[in-house]
Formats: sequence, structure tokens, C-alpha cells
Amino acid sequence: MRITDVTLELIDLPAQPPFRWRAGLPGSEGPAVGGILRVHTDDGLVGEAHTRRGRIVADLVERRIRADLIGRDPLWRELIWHRMWELDRIEELPIYVLGLVDVALWDLAGKAANLPVHQLLGTYRDAIPAYASTVTFSSVEEYLDVADQCLDAGYVAIKLHAWGDARADAELCQKLRAHVGDAVPLMYDGSAGFDFADAVYVGQALSEAGYTWYEEPMREFSVTSYRWLAERVAVPLLVAETSDGAHLNVADFISGGAVGSVRTSAQYKGGITGAMRIAHLADSFQLRAEVHGTGIVNAHLCMAIPNTTYYESLVFTNPVVREAAVGPDGMLRAPNAPGIGYETA
Repeated sequence: MRITDVTLELIDLPAQPPFRWRAGLPGSEGPAVGGILRVHTDDGLVGEAHTRRGRIVADLVERRIRADLIGRDPLWRELIWHRMWELDRIEELPIYVLGLVDVALWDLAGKAANLPVHQLLGTYRDAIPAYASTVTFSSVEEYLDVADQCLDAGYVAIKLHAWGDARADAELCQKLRAHVGDAVPLMYDGSAGFDFADAVYVGQALSEAGYTWYEEPMREFSVTSYRWLAERVAVPLLVAETSDGAHLNVADFISGGAVGSVRTSAQYKGGITGAMRIAHLADSFQLRAEVHGTGIVNAHLCMAIPNTTYYESLVFTNPVVREAAVGPDGMLRAPNAPGIGYETA
């Protein structure tokens, strides 16, 4: 089997539901031009990967990716994964582009084997609990109301994205703990909004409130700053979500003592191959590799990675609407279509 073409179909995507992130970050996107990357083969099999950045990916397919892939065996995923890193040396590829070809190749391999991708990876579980990952709401009172709705909808844990104000966010986190009690796992995501001093302040509040993890409080360029933070707060740090270098940077966070657990994902870590690399790296240090982001590709990862805890399910609105893939019992169940299963998602 050989790759005969690589194409990018541009598609119009509707506006996202209106929401916002912390101060300083853009919120919901309006209508966008997305894309479906397809890897075609002489056997007639086609692997897919989806992106919200269609025009950027289309340019890279035309200028770099297609020529490098045509004629290669699509089952040589490891070689092609390394080829994408070689192209990155020339292009400085956006972090979300590095793994697109890899996802398409895993989709193709699953279709060839007539198996869902998590079975090709080696399934560890057939269901996993989902946590509600909030957008940014307007007030403490609204967050408490949303939290109640999330628990009523079946979610087993809650992660906050708040305002990016250290004092206000710390107060919110402690009030939420008092509201839901000690039995509900709570997490907090700083979305890289703080400098070191504010990150310590929030981290101490999270430690007092017994939060499960403290995610990306600062930009992830300085491993040293994260090591200093880890020395000053008791709450476990969840790190390396968007760090360039993927597995290489994760290794630096671990060896630098700057980590409680690590992030992995197909979107930001070089596709499924990169995500599994990071999960295995973390496992060798008895660390968890928490899968970042929603969607069917990450659902496969959640089923195949033993050292992950939850599936991340975004809650965009108030009233809360539970993600369709998550059951009323708060569980995400394994996809069962061959390949990724975009057609059934």
C-alpha cells in the first residue's frame, strides 16, 4: 500500500456557542474555515484528520506535506511522524499541525484492520469518567449554579477556567470547595494567566482547598519557574499542555522536578503517536498523563492510556448542556467504529 495523494478539503464551520475565557484571551470564534485532511492510498483506503485551521493547513499541504508523503507506505507511521518533525525544522509548524497527518494515518490503519484506533493502540478500558471543564462565567454565584448543574448532569468532577485575577480566582476556588463539599474532585486551569508571584498565591489557595490539580498557571517556557512553583505549593501541578517540543519538553519538566502530572493530547503533542509517547514517558516515572481536550480522537487516547484519570468535557453554556458523547452516568464509552470514527461522532 502506498500514499497516492494528500488533500485538504476546506469546509465552512459555524460559529461556536458564545463564551469567554479569562481576561486577555479571545473567547468563542465566529464562523471559520476548517478542513478535512485526507491521506489517499492505491488500495482505495483514505485516512482523515479534522482541523479548524483549514487555510493554514491547506498552504502547508500544498507547499510541504503532499510532496513528502506521496509514495510512502502509510503504515510506516513512525517514519512519517519523524518526517513531520523534519518539516517542522524548516517551517516551524503550528503546534496543532504537527499531529494531523499522524491522526489521519491512524484512522487509515484502523480502517485497514477494521478496528477502532484504541484497539490498535491496545485498549486499557472501555469507559472513563468525564469531568466538566467550564468556560469563564460572570460571578461566583453563577459558577456555583453551573457546578450544581454539572453534578446533576452526571459529571463526576469539575475544572474551573476563571478570570485570570489571582485574588478573585483564589476566592472562587475556595468558595466552590465549600459549596460542593470535600467528596467532589475539583481542578483549576490558569490558562497561563499568571506570573510567578500570582501563581504561588493561587496555588496556596488550591492547596488549602484540596484541589486535584493546578493546570498551566504560567506560560510553559521556563521549566525553572515551574520547579520553583512546585517547591512552594502542595497542589500537584499539571504541566506541558501547549509547550513546543512535545515529548522533549515534557521530559525536561519531569527531570527538572517541575511536575505533578503531565498533559498529553493529539492536538498539541504530535498526534496519536506523540501523545502515546508522552503517556509512556510519564508512566515510567509513575506519573499520570492527563488527556487534554474534548473530541473523538482524545476519546481513543483515554481508552488506551492506563495512567489517565478523566475525559475532559467542555461546558460552554449556562444552562449546562452535557456533551452528547458523555452518558447521564458521567461516563464516556469507547468508540467502536473502525479507525477514528469521525462519521459516527
